[in-house]
Amino acid sequence: MDSWLKRLKYYGIGFGMGLIFVIFFFQNRGCSWLPDNRVKNSILDRVLVLPEKDAVKMQKLGLTEKELTQVLNDGDVLFEESVKKGNPKVYAVEKEFEGKGKLKFFYTLPNESFISEIHLTESSAKQVKNTKNGTGKLISFPKDDDLVYPDSAANVTCQQSVLQLINPRDILKLIKKSGKIDFSKSFLKANPKPEHYIVFTDKKGREIGSNVIWYKNKLNITNFVLPFKSICK
Repeated sequence: MDSWLKRLKYYGIGFGMGLIFVIFFFQNRGCSWLPDNRVKNSILDRVLVLPEKDAVKMQKLGLTEKELTQVLNDGDVLFEESVKKGNPKVYAVEKEFEGKGKLKFFYTLPNESFISEIHLTESSAKQVKNTKNGTGKLISFPKDDDLVYPDSAANVTCQQSVLQLINPRDILKLIKKSGKIDFSKSFLKANPKPEHYIVFTDKKGREIGSNVIWYKNKLNITNFVLPFKSICK
């Protein structure tokens, strides 16, 4: 019995030292099972969107879009200040910046949606709601070269041909370069999936609209809205 307890004691010490090593030397990034990282990964698995009003706040704080994404690498999730139920779920993440002190950010997780909004203007997670007006810039995407998946319907295929955007990867490149969400034309209560309206500029400088849902972790484009008449029905 004493021998068993001794082995258990050594196991506990070794496990504890290993856990400390991972947390402090790898900054939790390799531990997807930790609560903090499960939340961060859930957010990073979506497209990060910065609403207009929060872009203004970001500039006033002297922050960059890249820093808003990096908050999800080394910031601290404040679970007690987050809204973990409802639509959207809202997670408060805090990070200390040199010369600015600790700043708090709010990241949304709308149900069945492919976006996560970044809010800086509200003072608490309970004040954060899904944005319904204006536009939001797309500032970060999941690491997936095949993230865009146009619907196979004849109408969508025809629109792709007219736009000369047959390759979905070309569409993703344009969305990454100039894409934005038009919240006023998005419908989070649509069935069976929330529908977002993404606007992007094509190679000819034309503004193209698209109705997009989240399907099997892909941006499924169900329709393009063209700025000109076409033969597509």
